[in-house]
Amino acid sequence: MKNIKYNLFKKMSRIKTIALAFILLFGVQSCEDTLTEEVISNIGNDYMNTPVGFEDAVKGAYSYLRAYYGQEMGMTMMQMGTDTYSHGADGSYKRYDLYASDLDGRDNWVRTLWREYYRGINSCNAVIDRGPNIAGINPETLKTRIAEAKALRAHFYFVLVQHYGGLDLRLSETGGPITEITRSSEEAVYTQIIKDYTEALADLPASGGQWGRYTKMAVEAMLCKVYITRATRTFGSVADFAKAEQFGKNVINNYGRALVSDYSELWQLGNDQNSETVFSIQFSYDLLTAGGYGNRWHLYYLMEYDTQPGMSRVLEVGRPWKRLRPTDYTYNIVFANRTDDARYEKSFRQVFKATRSGTFATSLDKSKSEVTFAVGDTAIYMPGYEMPEAERAKRPYQVYTPSMYQEKQFGVISKFLDPLRASINEVQGGRDFMVTRLGEIYLLVAEALIKQNKAAEAVNYINPIRRRAAYPGHEAAMEITAADATMEFIYDERARELLGEGYRWTDLKRWGNLVSRVKAYNPTGGPSVADKHNYRPIPQEQIDLVDGGNANFPQNPGY
Repeated sequence: MKNIKYNLFKKMSRIKTIALAFILLFGVQSCEDTLTEEVISNIGNDYMNTPVGFEDAVKGAYSYLRAYYGQEMGMTMMQMGTDTYSHGADGSYKRYDLYASDLDGRDNWVRTLWREYYRGINSCNAVIDRGPNIAGINPETLKTRIAEAKALRAHFYFVLVQHYGGLDLRLSETGGPITEITRSSEEAVYTQIIKDYTEALADLPASGGQWGRYTKMAVEAMLCKVYITRATRTFGSVADFAKAEQFGKNVINNYGRALVSDYSELWQLGNDQNSETVFSIQFSYDLLTAGGYGNRWHLYYLMEYDTQPGMSRVLEVGRPWKRLRPTDYTYNIVFANRTDDARYEKSFRQVFKATRSGTFATSLDKSKSEVTFAVGDTAIYMPGYEMPEAERAKRPYQVYTPSMYQEKQFGVISKFLDPLRASINEVQGGRDFMVTRLGEIYLLVAEALIKQNKAAEAVNYINPIRRRAAYPGHEAAMEITAADATMEFIYDERARELLGEGYRWTDLKRWGNLVSRVKAYNPTGGPSVADKHNYRPIPQEQIDLVDGGNANFPQNPGY
C-alpha cells in the first residue's frame, strides 16, 4: 500500500505555493502573512490550473490537518481541562485547564485553529471549484479528488463546529478579503458536513490506495462520529443515533478491518498502518520535507524524569515538556481494575532505568533515605497505586505512587513516545496520528445502541474491546452484561480504551457533562468551569474585521 506521508510532498516549496495561494481568512491575516502570500500567489494560481498542480493541491489540502492533530494546540484543546487530565508544570496554556478569564477571543490557540482550518477549507473549495475546468485530468481521478476535498472540508468544519458552534459557511474559493459575513446556525453547519461526507462517500474508493487518503471506510467512520454528536444537539434526534449505529457497523463489517490482537500493538513503533487504523494523519522523520510539522505528542504527556536521582535525559524516553498530568479519577476509577484489565500497564510507562551509577539521596519516595544504582538498574517504579511504605522500603529503587505526584512528576502515558527522532532534543516526531480507529468505532456503536435502549446488543460491541484488554486467562472476568451497559459505564470505558488519544473534551461536550465531570474530578478546573466553556470563544480579530462587528458575527455567550 502506498503511503501519503511527506513523499507526496517531495516538491514541498511548490505545494506550499499552492496552499498559500488559497489562504484567505476573510481578511483575518496579518500584513506580514499577506505580503508573504502575494510574492508567490501568481505562481500558485497558474500552477494549480494544471493536472499536476491540481494533484498537488489536493495533497496540500491534507497538510492543514497537521496544524491541529499531533500539535500542542490539539493536545490542549482536546485533552486539557477534562476529567482525565489537568495541567503539568510547563506550558503557556494552563488557562484551558483552569478555565481562566484570559481564555477569551484573543487566545492564540482559539485564533490559530480558526485561521488554519479556514485556510484548509479554502484550499478544498479551490479544488472543488477549479477541478472541473482543468483540462487533461482523467474523469475518474477528478471525481475521486473532488470527493476527497469534500471529505476534508467536512472534517475541517466538524472540528470547528464542535469548538465554536455556528460558523461562517464558506463553500466557494475566496479570492480576497471578505467582510460581509454572518454566522450560520450550528444546525446548518452539521447539515453541510453531512452533505459533504455523503457526496464524498459516493465517489471514493472503498479502501486501499495511498495510506492516509480519505476512503469510503474513513468517511463512514466520520459519519458515525458526526451523527452521534449531532444527536446530542438541541436539533438532533434519536434517528441520528440510528444513523451513527448504521455507519459504525458498516465500518466494522464491510472493510476487512480487525481489532489488533493485543492492545499494545497499537503503539508499537513501525506499526502505524495496523489493521485497526481507520483514518490517520501522516507525519515524517524527514525534517527537510516536514513542512514545519512533526508529531509532537511525545513531548506533552512526559514527566520530568531526567532530574531524578540516577537519571538523565535519554532518547528512549524523550524530552519532557510536562504539559498534561492524569487526574486521580484516571488512576483510581478509570484504572481501578489492575487484576483483569491490562490497559493501565500497556498505556503507562512504569519503569525508568538509571543512566548514572552511584548512591543518591531519594526524592519523592521517603521510605528509604538513599538508593544505589548501576547504569541500567531500575531507578523509578510507578505502579499507579498506593504501595504501602513498608513494601516500598524493601525495593532497591524509588517507588512513586499517585499521592506523591505533582506538576513535575506524574504518571507517564507511553502511547506516543518516539525514540526514532533524530536526537534527544528533537521535537519533531514522525509517528502517524490516529484520528479514528476500530476500537473507538466499537464503543461509538455501543453508545448509539444504549441511547436507543438496546443495551443487550450494545454488549456485543463492548465485550470484544474488553476481552482484547484482558490479561491472558481473565477474558471472562472482563465481560459485562446488559445491566452493566449504561452511559456511566461508557464514560469510564472510553477513558480506559482511548486515554490521551484526543477525544475527551469533545466526548464530555457531546455527553453534556463537561461542567459536572470537571467539577467532580478535576480540582484545578472545577472551581471556574462554567456552561459557557462548552464552546470556545470566537476569535476577536474575526469579529472586529466583519462589517457590523459583534452585531453581525456575535461572540459566543459568556465571553
